[in-house]
Amino acid sequence: MSTAARLVHLGTRPRNQWFSQRPCLAVGVIAALFVAVLALRLLAGDAADAYSMLYALPVALAATAFGQRGGVTAGLVAVSLIVAWVVVRDVSLGLTGWGSRALPILLLGFLVGRATDRARQGETERRRLEQTALLHREAIEINDSLIQGMTAAKWSLESGQPEAGLGTLTATLHEAHRIVSELIRRANMGGSTHPTPAPGIPSAPTSPARATHRSNPQPLRGERGSERPDL
Repeated sequence: MSTAARLVHLGTRPRNQWFSQRPCLAVGVIAALFVAVLALRLLAGDAADAYSMLYALPVALAATAFGQRGGVTAGLVAVSLIVAWVVVRDVSLGLTGWGSRALPILLLGFLVGRATDRARQGETERRRLEQTALLHREAIEINDSLIQGMTAAKWSLESGQPEAGLGTLTATLHEAHRIVSELIRRANMGGSTHPTPAPGIPSAPTSPARATHRSNPQPLRGERGSERPDL
């Protein structure tokens, strides 16, 4: 795999987490968990039961899927549902009861979401460093090939072979343009999928074999074996 292809592979590496690939599905699962825990809280148990701690499931999922902002938001939703349960069931909770239910859920959403954001930032930085290293390696390879071509052209000019030197220099310029166009195309940074001709660069010299082939084209045959005139 070439360096450019590795760059594209790094930039489009698929993520394995289902909640990252399908955020709408993650929101649906989170909402379903909230509803299930609220229904369990309203229909079963009493104030002494720890059913409210089951809100940690959707809060943790929201924090892992959407980061710190999602975790804190889910924690606030969980606290709101606890308040709704208290109002509907007419439950009396003291300061300790509220703190033991609301504080762990809010801390869970905040801490897990913050850790998720930092992990994603670290992954983004790692990919950026890998891409920078590959770009540096590609730049060294391009520099080496161009310097070799221009050195050969300079040697030809100094040895009294201007036509050979000009041909080598032209071929080197075309090779440089081809490499750059290929990098742009593979990185999907340009609208065209084919290298564009470089302005101001003459056409690359044609080899004698190719010139002979063009001067003596083979006749084309139709479907019934008859020869067609050259277009």
